[in-house]
Amino acid sequence: MKGLARIGTRALEGLIALMLAAMVVLVFGNVVLRYGFDSGITVSEEIARWLFVWLTFMGALVALGREEHLGSDFLVSRLGPRGRQICRVVGHLAMLGVCAILLHGALAQVRINADVSAPVTGASVGIFYAAGVVFAVGAAVLLVLQLVRTLRQPADAKGRAP
Repeated sequence: MKGLARIGTRALEGLIALMLAAMVVLVFGNVVLRYGFDSGITVSEEIARWLFVWLTFMGALVALGREEHLGSDFLVSRLGPRGRQICRVVGHLAMLGVCAILLHGALAQVRINADVSAPVTGASVGIFYAAGVVFAVGAAVLLVLQLVRTLRQPADAKGRAP
């Protein structure tokens, strides 16, 4: 299972790199065209904005998969191994609840905006909001896997499942 997760993470990192490269080309190209030639590519701003949103959500998925997401252990670090493990389980359950709320809202936005066309590209605005759906589902899967690992194995001295 870890090998499959590693392959998925590497593929997602590659996709993020491609999105970032596309954003740089679009934005830099548009700047050069505007200041150098007094013209521009109108779709580049809209596509770059959409890529930025997708890049942000996919980057958050990578961070979550590596367990490098933002956290504070001010209180948890003072607990024993069992207390830390309990806090980890409670935290994962809370994050799963947030994923459910995010999924519900993102799906509603995709449905509402599926027939709405973007002003410049004419693409469905639902694509923009689909980033939230992909993140919520991916994050929920990662969190469930991490939760199962935490429940199956005893906590170490730092309160993490090995």
